[in-house]
Amino acid sequence: MAVESRIARELKLRYAPVAVIFTDHKPEGALQFTSSPGLRARSFSAASWTRYNPAVKVTMIGNFGLHSKGTMGVRALPMAKALVRRGHAVSMVLPPWDEPELAGRAINVDGVRVRGLDIKTRPSGIEHAGVARALLKAALDERAEVVHAFKPKAYAGVVSQLLWGMKRAGLFPARLIVDTDDWEGAGGWNDLESFSSLQKQGVAWQERWCLRQCDAVTVASQTLRTLVWALGVAPGKVWYVPNGAVERPSAGGRDLRAELGLGAAPVVLLYTRFFEFEPQRVAGLWAQVRRSVPEARLLVVGAPLQEETPELQRMLGDDANAHFVGWVDKEALADYFAAADLAIDPLDDTLVNRARCSVKLVDLLMAGLPVVAESVGQVTEYIENGRSGVLVSPGDVGGFGRAVVELLRDEDERRRLGEAAAHRMRERFCWDRLVDNVERAYGVPAGA
Repeated sequence: MAVESRIARELKLRYAPVAVIFTDHKPEGALQFTSSPGLRARSFSAASWTRYNPAVKVTMIGNFGLHSKGTMGVRALPMAKALVRRGHAVSMVLPPWDEPELAGRAINVDGVRVRGLDIKTRPSGIEHAGVARALLKAALDERAEVVHAFKPKAYAGVVSQLLWGMKRAGLFPARLIVDTDDWEGAGGWNDLESFSSLQKQGVAWQERWCLRQCDAVTVASQTLRTLVWALGVAPGKVWYVPNGAVERPSAGGRDLRAELGLGAAPVVLLYTRFFEFEPQRVAGLWAQVRRSVPEARLLVVGAPLQEETPELQRMLGDDANAHFVGWVDKEALADYFAAADLAIDPLDDTLVNRARCSVKLVDLLMAGLPVVAESVGQVTEYIENGRSGVLVSPGDVGGFGRAVVELLRDEDERRRLGEAAAHRMRERFCWDRLVDNVERAYGVPAGA
């Protein structure tokens, strides 16, 4: 018996008066194109139908909402928006406990349907299994052609594992894509989390399993791509998709300078979560800068992973020129960027820092701030030394300090580097360009 599929209905509208019939007795999932009376029918394989209708229905799943942590709000959502602009239908399914107003509801964010699981409180113990089950059911209910799981661990990891098992059993026809933007296992985030030894072993095992058992992997950094290759994943299944730039409007920064008492002094911005570096190094760097430019101010934006006073703040507690403002909502970040003359990005040379793809650095460069950074991992992808920023060798505190002092004394060079940085981000790291590789991971033909 022939039944009209969703594909058929879409193609019938797009290519009327041609009628398209999906026949369940055709071999290998072929599509039979039946024309108006008197014209011949045509058959195509299921893999080639996207030449006629390249748009796909995508469901993205994650471990947390849009605001509590970075991945879904600053990676998955702008990726989804760019896909929508290309004509794809994209939904996101998320646990909502950091956004209780989203529980059991769906909202539209620039064309992306964001759906919160009907969970009102943060789970504990065996309740976590219920969250994974709810996420799996919601993902299946979306009936997508592609499921894109963000993070190969926790709920998204469990759902990926279940979906792959269903796929192997012939019960799940969609493509399964896994995204990784951090290394989670040994040497990675496991070393920063307060997990038990058993939990860390579980995370490391789940990460390796999920990255191997899927149709394709999207990775946020070159280091992650190499690590996934090392797991035995074929290079043709691994797609490099770094974090992209997003425009943030700013009121200017002058009012903020006055509010913080910065006046006309040169301001160095440190935008951080404090795990990226040993605080003694940054304290030494700042002391070096102050010796050469005594009037300089240090503006520190961000909060540590744990709710505690940053060690760097304790070290610089007696320095009236150091201003720690804590966590800042993303809507206000642009004003803090505009209040600064340059930014620094100190990074210890660790696997965590090599593998991650810092949205903070992306935001700084997109804002047109000249950045002095240590050349660790993905930093070297975003900054061309001497052209769109300044790179120094990891651990070279003296060289770092000299580079900062030189830039503070050269306004024209700061302006040149900042303008070049913003231009590079718009040209090479805009999401509308980066989703080329996302589409390739989804199986959409290039140029479709």
